[in-house]
Amino acid sequence: MAATDGPPVLKLGLDDAMAGLVLSTEAHWNQTEEDWRIFLRDGVVFGIRTGVLLVATAALLPYSGNNAWISMVLVTASHRRRGLATRLVDACLETARKNGLTSWLDATPDGVAVYGPLGFTPTLQLRRLKLTKQTRAEAPPPSSASIDALRARDRRATGFDRSALLSAFAQRSGSRIVSANGAIALVRDGRTARHIGPLFADNAAAALALVQTIVRSETGPLLLDAVAPQAAFLEGLTTSGWTIERPFQRMRLGPATAMAEEMPFAVAGPEFG
Repeated sequence: MAATDGPPVLKLGLDDAMAGLVLSTEAHWNQTEEDWRIFLRDGVVFGIRTGVLLVATAALLPYSGNNAWISMVLVTASHRRRGLATRLVDACLETARKNGLTSWLDATPDGVAVYGPLGFTPTLQLRRLKLTKQTRAEAPPPSSASIDALRARDRRATGFDRSALLSAFAQRSGSRIVSANGAIALVRDGRTARHIGPLFADNAAAALALVQTIVRSETGPLLLDAVAPQAAFLEGLTTSGWTIERPFQRMRLGPATAMAEEMPFAVAGPEFG
């Protein structure tokens, strides 16, 4: 991507969490202020301001094994089509290049057309689904699931060590880890909906049964980012009232650094929200 003239690209700090939340809220994303603090604390977040107003962001979050995630690519409506996102993604890619990192991202269909020519290759198709639910919830079932079990399953499915990220999610107020019959999932708060994911299971039936257990103990809207190749799981969700909101394409720039041992049924979420 070629840089253009304009306001300077800045590195943001923890004090910018609320300003970042304003951008993601404008875009109708599900991030919370705590999500922003993860990127600002553990990653590198680039931003562009006009005066004191934060108008654009992009983040690079390092993982184990020389991997990093590009996310939080946002531009306020009044400043779009000025090349700001291009400049910020360039900053992320340059930082990744200097540190020898393989870059990952979740792209919308329009984003695929942008990132493909940069050398990103598709790896996994995702579908964001939503369930709107306003009925009385049952008491959540007891669960002996541990964060260690979730982290171990996540590492087998991704090849990454995401212990810090999953622990941060699990330790939040309102988060819970649910498991049954070889399936395990994290449920956590978002800005407008609770999010189920990641979700791992031995088969589609166990994955669907766990989702139904979670649904019965929730009252508000739920989001889930399903792995499209898990066709039986995806079909089971849509026939039980979940609606597909949009597709995403997971993409990678750089060499694969680890092999996944299993495929998840749902991921933590595009842009983690």
